[in-house]
Amino acid sequence: MFSKTCEYGIKAVLYIASQSLENKRVKIGDIVQNIDSPEAFTSKILGVLSKSEIISSQTGPNGGYDVKEENIHSVTIAEIIKAIEGNDFFDGCVLGLSHCNPNEPCP
Repeated sequence: MFSKTCEYGIKAVLYIASQSLENKRVKIGDIVQNIDSPEAFTSKILGVLSKSEIISSQTGPNGGYDVKEENIHSVTIAEIIKAIEGNDFFDGCVLGLSHCNPNEPCP
């Protein structure tokens, strides 16, 4: 249903948010280990999520990724998908079928 990019993005945000609830900032190595993803690929995804302000990043010895306290309970799966896949993702059928209508409803 979701691309690998989207799947890793969702898993990463969930992991980062869980650590943020404990006031922890996480490094890329911890993220890829916990979501079982390739580091370079995940780094690019995190860059997109950071640019979209879903997560935040900080460099340096105490750096890493986190979800801001004010966003932690409001980030939605839809926002993550839009950041990664774009708005067009929601224009089509997630099952890959042609558009549904009253004469041809979703299965």
